[in-house]
Amino acid sequence: MHLSEHPLSVSTHQPRQVAVIGAGIAGLAAAHRLHELNPSLSIQLFEASLRPGGALQTRHHDGFLIERGADNFITNVPWALNLCRRLEIDDQLITTRPQHRGAYVVRQGRLRRIPAGFQMVAPRRLRSVLTSPLLSVAGRLRLVCEPLIPARTDTADETVAEFAQRRLGKEAYRWLVEPLVAGIYTADAQHLSALASIPQFVAMERTHGSLWRGARQAAACPGQDPTSGGARYALFQTFRNGLSVLVDSLVSRLPTGTLLVNTPVTALTQNQQRWQVKVASGELSPQGFDGIVVALSAVDAGRLLHSVDDILADELISIRYASSVVVTLGFRRNQIAKNLDAFGIVVPAAEKRTTLAVSFSSVKYEQRAPDDCELLRVFLGGARHEEVHELPDSHLRKLALDELQSFIGIQGSPQICEITRWSHSMPQYQLGHVERIATIEQRITQLPHLQLAGNAYHGVGIPHCIRSGELAAERLLESLP
Repeated sequence: MHLSEHPLSVSTHQPRQVAVIGAGIAGLAAAHRLHELNPSLSIQLFEASLRPGGALQTRHHDGFLIERGADNFITNVPWALNLCRRLEIDDQLITTRPQHRGAYVVRQGRLRRIPAGFQMVAPRRLRSVLTSPLLSVAGRLRLVCEPLIPARTDTADETVAEFAQRRLGKEAYRWLVEPLVAGIYTADAQHLSALASIPQFVAMERTHGSLWRGARQAAACPGQDPTSGGARYALFQTFRNGLSVLVDSLVSRLPTGTLLVNTPVTALTQNQQRWQVKVASGELSPQGFDGIVVALSAVDAGRLLHSVDDILADELISIRYASSVVVTLGFRRNQIAKNLDAFGIVVPAAEKRTTLAVSFSSVKYEQRAPDDCELLRVFLGGARHEEVHELPDSHLRKLALDELQSFIGIQGSPQICEITRWSHSMPQYQLGHVERIATIEQRITQLPHLQLAGNAYHGVGIPHCIRSGELAAERLLESLP
């Protein structure tokens, strides 16, 4: 279907005015979708910081390509890839290098390979589990008994920790599930909602009675190799020149003057079904807006909406966030004792370290470092160690270097070192999250021409943020008279 044929595409003699608040990837996707479906709309995109893109920030320095936040997206859901195709930038995408697909877990200070085919909570290849030195004999036997564990009939939510221990046993949870989940959500799995954080695995148990059977069935679908331990790693893609390519492309497709950076919105009010936007300078939009998409963190959205709906605002503000730090380091290859034959390392809470994970960026993707160098990213803090975010740069640098020396035997000073702090940036889908979001969405239906978008609701990854923004745009257009 051509865009001009889309049922939401309309043409009016008096252009509607719409505001999008927040120019992270969800806000950019919303603004782009609004313009894509109705080019006659007057759109204003407000961004508090000096640049759009949120956690998508790429910097080039001395031959290194540094991603300060997210560094790729997964393609087993279509929303990011579809957007790239519509923007005609999909020819710039690259996939992970096939020869080193895999990762390590730290156990008692030593690196152990994650068993081939293990996907966050689901053991797809039981034989690889039986031969893995990561778990004890008892732990391996408990894990391979997963197909024999009766499926839970109670549909009430449970934590990721409860779900994983019930299906796989305590040892597999401790050394496999917990560090993998923490690496994605910077979270404590003992508080995460299984229904909200790993819904596909909850569905596997309900549909197939077993995670192993469900994973085997999923692996047999077209586009995945059921025999390959690196099948999931092949699903990740990024841009040859970094994820800022996506940000720049979205901004370039918006009409001139749409994006206002360094313009924080401080208040929202509604008067006769038109929305007034107040910015930090105290200015109000002279005629107001017909519709609003709020694409901020849930906490910031709640603060803006307190004057509109106290109950909605309180629900939004109750969504917790975690902070983290990314220390990016570049080394000459001869400074690293270990052969980097995987994409990175995850660190279990049981190891009692402040490191969540290490990504071998230049192993995972090409053109991330000069030919004789490697680029590494060390992730610190998260929900387990919120205090790390407040440490001085010198302490964070030493902490990251000490961990890398322990893990892979680095020697000498790095060629580059960059520290990025992400303050309260990762929403924590804690127990009860699904019910909370249902309440939020019910309250939103009572507010004409208002939509929410972002990573706080139905998924934290780039594809889910894009889908959130695009759905908000489509729903807003449907609601406008």
